[in-house]
Amino acid sequence: MGQARPRKGRPINGVLLLDKPKEMTSNRAIQVIKRLYEAQKVGHTGALDPLATGLLPVCLGEATKFSQYLLDADKAYRVEAQLGVRTTTSDAEGEVVEQNPVDVSDTQLNDIIAQFTGEQAQTPSIYSALKYEGKPLYYYARRGIDVPRKTRTISVRAIELLHRDGDFVTLQVACSKGTYIRTLVDDMGQALGCGAHVRELRRTHVANLTDAQQWSLEALEQCDDEQRLACLEPVDTLLNELPTQTISQAEARDVMHGQPVFNRTLDTQAVGDECRLCAKSTSGHSVFIGVVVLRKDGKLWPKRVLALDYCGFNLSDLK
Repeated sequence: MGQARPRKGRPINGVLLLDKPKEMTSNRAIQVIKRLYEAQKVGHTGALDPLATGLLPVCLGEATKFSQYLLDADKAYRVEAQLGVRTTTSDAEGEVVEQNPVDVSDTQLNDIIAQFTGEQAQTPSIYSALKYEGKPLYYYARRGIDVPRKTRTISVRAIELLHRDGDFVTLQVACSKGTYIRTLVDDMGQALGCGAHVRELRRTHVANLTDAQQWSLEALEQCDDEQRLACLEPVDTLLNELPTQTISQAEARDVMHGQPVFNRTLDTQAVGDECRLCAKSTSGHSVFIGVVVLRKDGKLWPKRVLALDYCGFNLSDLK
């Protein structure tokens, strides 16, 4: 057998909070980041439509091990919708298929907002990126092929009416993973009796990360290498909502070798709960090690652990 080819790029680890530009796919955005950082490994934590802008957390290196925690997280969006017009894609990129007069009072609008707040069933748009037999739904839509779409249960945590100017409304929507804002707006428009579609969509939150912390591609292009590296958040930024336990240096050695440690907070954790694990290095600073899960034996077992050569220390630091 031949030797494996060495990976191209640098072993850079961290999280970049990117302000994804409009009309760029999420995959294209991470390829740009990979080039800018000359990074070995890059991935995102949940795609945004090309029409959408805003917060796209990008994982570099070891951070990709923890991307699932944001894929499953709640998200929030600011959306501008136009009442009275339905399109094929439920957004401004689609063809107009229906136009109706808008006779909707603010009271009626607020009633519909209340109606669509909470747990509900949603059937994704045929123009979504969900897969059917290995191909995204929009592949079939563009060819005029009708395929089945599974209805899913979503939860809309809150909808706030930020502004209304005639047929144009601006909403702030907080929702669970898997919620399609285009479909939500289309469904609300149908309930109002006039139809609606998304004109502008911006993601503002992913879990407890906000767009106030993000960087544009233009700003990153203008940075030198040292400045770009300073834009990265720590790997465990993705895990801010998990409880943290700090363990001893001896326990850290065990965990890095795949061994469990005793849980110190049994009264606040149940079997299956996870926590973020840190240890104190010899220099005194806190070192993130990985994620552990509580099992029936009362011990915290390693689930995802940083590689020794990537986590910024080696076992000799933990003597």
